[in-house]
Amino acid sequence: MRQATIFLFCMAVCESQVNVLTWHNDNFRSGQNLNETLLTPASVNSSNFGKLFTITVDGKVDAQPLYVASLEIRASGFHNVLYVATEHDSAYAFDADTGAQLWHSSMLAANETTSDARNCSQIVPEIGITSTPVIDLHIGPHGTMYLVAMSKDASGNYHQRLHALDLTTGAEQFAGPVEIAATYPGTGAEGSGGMQKFAPAQHEDRPALLIANGVVYTSWGSHCDAAPYTGWVIGYNESTLVQTGVINLTPNGNDGGIWMAGGGPAADASGNLYLLMGNGTFDTTLSGGFPAHGDYGNAFVKIQVSPAGVLSVADYFTMSNTTSESNGDQDLGSGGIMLLPNSLAVGAGKDQNIYVVDQNSMGKFSPSANGNYQTLKTAVAGGVYSSPAWFNGTLYYGAVGDVLRAFRFSNGSFALSSQSTHSFGSPGSTPSISANGTQSAILWAAENSVKTYLTHPRFSCSINSCPPNQRHFKKRFCTSPMPTTASNTWLRDVGRVVS
Repeated sequence: MRQATIFLFCMAVCESQVNVLTWHNDNFRSGQNLNETLLTPASVNSSNFGKLFTITVDGKVDAQPLYVASLEIRASGFHNVLYVATEHDSAYAFDADTGAQLWHSSMLAANETTSDARNCSQIVPEIGITSTPVIDLHIGPHGTMYLVAMSKDASGNYHQRLHALDLTTGAEQFAGPVEIAATYPGTGAEGSGGMQKFAPAQHEDRPALLIANGVVYTSWGSHCDAAPYTGWVIGYNESTLVQTGVINLTPNGNDGGIWMAGGGPAADASGNLYLLMGNGTFDTTLSGGFPAHGDYGNAFVKIQVSPAGVLSVADYFTMSNTTSESNGDQDLGSGGIMLLPNSLAVGAGKDQNIYVVDQNSMGKFSPSANGNYQTLKTAVAGGVYSSPAWFNGTLYYGAVGDVLRAFRFSNGSFALSSQSTHSFGSPGSTPSISANGTQSAILWAAENSVKTYLTHPRFSCSINSCPPNQRHFKKRFCTSPMPTTASNTWLRDVGRVVS
C-alpha cells in the first residue's frame, strides 16, 4: 500500500470551491482558477496554510485528482468530493474536508491483475490508471467520471478499457466498461494488409482525457518508445460509450506517440481538438500543403470533427528541421499544449524553443523556414516535460533545470518579462494560477524532491520514491515536508511574479 497525502489549503473555515473536472482546469488547459477567494498572497503562510490530513490508497497516483463541490451522496448528505485514481486500477472518492472515504471501486475484471511494467521503467511496478480522468456533472443520474484502465487477464492478454463511473457510488454506467479497440487504413508499423490495428499491450494512455461536444477522447503513446506503435486518437459517446471516431496520425509510418507530459488534448469552442505529437514519421512530401501519406510525427495538429464524428486533420505546424529533430529524439510532444484566448496556441518540447501558432492558420511545413506565428528561440534553459499556464496576458513555463519564466504578450508577440529566483530540477514544473478575477493572484508551482506532492491549489498527493523518469507529467509541491519557512518564502516570491 502506498500513502497519498492530501492537503486541503484553507483559512479557518473551509468552504466549497470551484469544481475541477478536467486536467489543468479547462479544455483550453490554461491552469486557471479565477474564482479563488480564500487563498491570497496574505493568507498563504505557515499559520493558515498546511497539511490537513493523510489518507491511504492502494497504488501510485499518476493522474491529477479531480474535485466536485457540494455533491449529494445518498444517505450521507452533501460533500465536497476529491476523486483519486491509482495505478492499482482503483478509483476513490473522499470527503475533501475530512479525508473520509466515500467509496472505492476496482476497475479489474474477474481473474485480472494490473499490467506489468511492459519492460519499461516509466511506470513501475504496475500499470493501471495513468491518465487523468474527466468528469461531466450532467451525464447520468448523478454525474459521471470517465477513466481508462489497463489490465492483464489470466491468459496473458492485455486490456485497455474506458469506464464510466457514477460520481456518488463508483458504479459502472451505460453498460460499461468498453474495450478500447480500433482500426485505421494504412501501411504503418501497427498493421498488415493495408490496415492498422490498435494494440492494447503496446500503448500507454498517458495524456489526460478530454470531453468535447459529448464525446470522450483518448489519445495514446507507447511504453518507452517500444516499437511497433503509431499515434491514435479515439472518441466515445459520453452517454452510450459507443465509439464515435478514430484517427491515426502516423498511419503509414511509425512512432508519433502522444504523451504531452500527461497534459490532455485541448479543444476550442467549436469542438476542434489540438495536440502535440512525439517524434515519428513526418511526410516532407506534401499534397495541398499536407503530408502526402497522412503522417504527422513531431507536429502541432488540429483535428476537426464532422457532425457524424469523423476525425480529420484540419491544420498543423511542424518545424523546418522536424526530420532531424525526430531522428534525434527531440520530441515536440514532450510538453503539453495550451490554447490562448487570442486564438493562439503554444507548445514546447525538448529543443528549448517555445512555439506559438495561430489556431486558424498554424503554419504547416516548409524545409526552408518556420511558418508559425512566433518562435521564442532558446526561451527556456532545458527541455520541457511539463505544461504552461496563462494569466492576464502572461504565459508561464517551467523547464527542466530552469527557473520559472514569465512571457508577457504585448504588441502582438511574447517576450520574457520576469522569472523566479528558484530553479527546478527534473522534470521542471507545471504551474497553475489561483486568483479572484485579476486580483490576489498566486502562481502555484511544484518541485520534485525525495518526497514530493501532486498538487492542485487545494489538494496534494505525495508520491514517494518514484524514479524521476516517471515524473515528467506530475505537478509537484515545492517542499518536503511542508509548510516550512523556506517554502512559504518561495511561494510569496512566485506570487509576486504573477501579481
